[in-house]
Amino acid sequence: MEKIKRFVTEHPQWTSWIVLAIGMVAILVWSARDVGLLPGQWVALIVATILVAGLAVWIIGWEDEEEEADAGASVAAEAVTEETASEEESVVEEESVDAAEPLAEDDADAADAAVEEV
Repeated sequence: MEKIKRFVTEHPQWTSWIVLAIGMVAILVWSARDVGLLPGQWVALIVATILVAGLAVWIIGWEDEEEEADAGASVAAEAVTEETASEEESVVEEESVDAAEPLAEDDADAADAAVEEV
C-alpha cells in the first residue's frame, strides 16, 4: 500500500492517466457491450480510449506548468523589482546630492551677475 501512495504522490499525471483510462474504458465497455464488436475492434477502441485519456491529462497538465512558470516568474520579478527599487533609491539620493551642488554654483553666478548689472 505504501508503494501505491508513494507512486501517487511522485507521479500525479501518471496516476491521473491510469484512473481516467480505467473509467473511460469501463464506460466504453458498458456502452458498447451489445453492439457486437469483433475482438480486434474492441482492442482498437480500448487502445484509442487509453490514448485519449493520456492526451486529456497531458493537455490539462499544460495549465499546471504555465501556473508554475508564472509563479516562478512573478517571484523572480518581485525580487528584481525590490532590487531595482533599492538601487533607484540610492541613485536618486546620489543625484539629489550631485544636483544640489551645481545649482548652488549657478545661483552664485547669477547673484554675481545681478550685482554687476546694478
